Amino acid sequence: MAVIKISPEQITKKKRKGPKGHAVDLAALEDVKQLLKDSSRQRDLLIEHLHKIQDHYQHISSKHLVALAHEMKLSPAEVYEVASFYHHFDVVKEGQTPPPALTVRVCESVSCEMAGANDLLNALEEGLNDTVRIQKVPCIGRCQHAPVAVVGQNPIDNASAEVVMIAAENNQIDPWVGDYISIEQYKADGGYQTAKKVLEGKISTESIMKTMENSGLRGLGGAGFPAGRKWRIVNGFAAPRMMAVNIDEGEPGTFKDRHYLEQDPHRFLEGMLIAALTVGCEEIYIYLRDEYAGCREILIREIAALENNPPSSVYKLPPIHLRRGAGAYICGEESAMVESLEGKRGMPRLRPPFLAEVGLFGRPTLEHNMESVYWVRDIVEKGAEWFSSHGRHERKGLRSFSVSGRVNKPGVHLAPAGITLQELIDEYCGGMLDDHELYGYFPGGASGGILPASMNNIPLDFDTLNQYGCFIGSAAVIVFSKHDSAKQLALNAMKFFEEESCGQCTPCRVGTSKAATLMEESEWNTELLEELASVMVDASICGLGQAAPNPMRCVVKYFPQEL
Repeated sequence: MAVIKISPEQITKKKRKGPKGHAVDLAALEDVKQLLKDSSRQRDLLIEHLHKIQDHYQHISSKHLVALAHEMKLSPAEVYEVASFYHHFDVVKEGQTPPPALTVRVCESVSCEMAGANDLLNALEEGLNDTVRIQKVPCIGRCQHAPVAVVGQNPIDNASAEVVMIAAENNQIDPWVGDYISIEQYKADGGYQTAKKVLEGKISTESIMKTMENSGLRGLGGAGFPAGRKWRIVNGFAAPRMMAVNIDEGEPGTFKDRHYLEQDPHRFLEGMLIAALTVGCEEIYIYLRDEYAGCREILIREIAALENNPPSSVYKLPPIHLRRGAGAYICGEESAMVESLEGKRGMPRLRPPFLAEVGLFGRPTLEHNMESVYWVRDIVEKGAEWFSSHGRHERKGLRSFSVSGRVNKPGVHLAPAGITLQELIDEYCGGMLDDHELYGYFPGGASGGILPASMNNIPLDFDTLNQYGCFIGSAAVIVFSKHDSAKQLALNAMKFFEEESCGQCTPCRVGTSKAATLMEESEWNTELLEELASVMVDASICGLGQAAPNPMRCVVKYFPQEL
């Protein structure tokens, strides 16, 4: 047999210029470069850049996805797994038809379902043509105006089919921004004087830390961890430290953060600065849910105004980064939010370590809900006793209740912590709607459980509802009447959790799906549902799966007549 000699040059493999199996379309690459312009290509900006493509083309084609991967030096698989994780990215594969240019989203969560969202959906499906896509979507944070539809990025409150169709036909798609307190107004009212004193060292960070600890302010995103103690813990870890502000309030029934941002954005921004300066955070990241397009416009405008006109001409502000969510309820969970800020899928982390030690970009991180820092300026200026002096029924502090449902005055109501539901309805909400008698309520959004009208005298605050299988969470109170079914509302909540489960852990991914199927039956198999609930509570990684069974369990316990 003849021996064939092969030189080393012949066996040297040609270096591949692009990712295996994905040729880069040069025209698509040029499109992406034009959209990104001189923006950084750093890894954590992946979601921001995906938004640029989605906004421009109303979808993300496979050729643009591959081009973005090439431009950011990532694998297409990595970009695809992120883009496909979030609801607001429409990834279109080769050969698929892109969605219509205009999307109308109709909220189908608890408050909107009670207000007639299903009828609205049916009317729109009949009245709009194929050039408009109609989507059922989870809570969009406007529950006091139920039912709500969004035409493009334009929210239609108290929506009727006629008004929505007119907006769609006239291409009225831009976000709505109303009047709010500008930086000039805010400064004229004494705003940023406290931040100036902190920047210039005229107020010691230790005195602020003690004031926050003595105020009793707890995290107002739902977990309720004492704010001052969190500041102390994060400050105890080595620099550099980061700050991350969570404005991804996706809990059905919650809209307080949006309410305050639309009215007084600089009170939030100053509180955020004071917190970051006190704890020694070198950079600040704000994570805003994508549904809040109007708030995004406000923050872009006002953060720029703040950076151009800072509180002190001597000391620089820490960099402030505004980042945009992409439609994923799970990113309200703090570690999932941090993953999303890093440009990844919003999957909750296993803990320990906690974010205070290993958070954003692996650094110690002060994570806060927007409303938690909204009160910082007032507490520092007026003293800890000002905040703790409020309260009823032996509770302390103030709570911003997002109230929706069958009341005359839904909306955000600032009330003493510990107020009862009946007091809240009578004193702040103008009573029940005509012909509606109180039947029950969600004290803490879809995950906070359900209580009957007979339990309307429980103080609403952290820790007061635990013994009843409920919690206050972000203080989203949904009131329903004898015109409604607790069983149906619990099913609505479970379907929401099924849709929003990130899928990382089996107890949550499979448990919510199986529970929703069982709850659609006319007669519930309560034993099997309880088995599912126990597994979800015990074995789910994060609070979504752990809290998802609460409404179902409450129906079994407090509304047995419906079963």
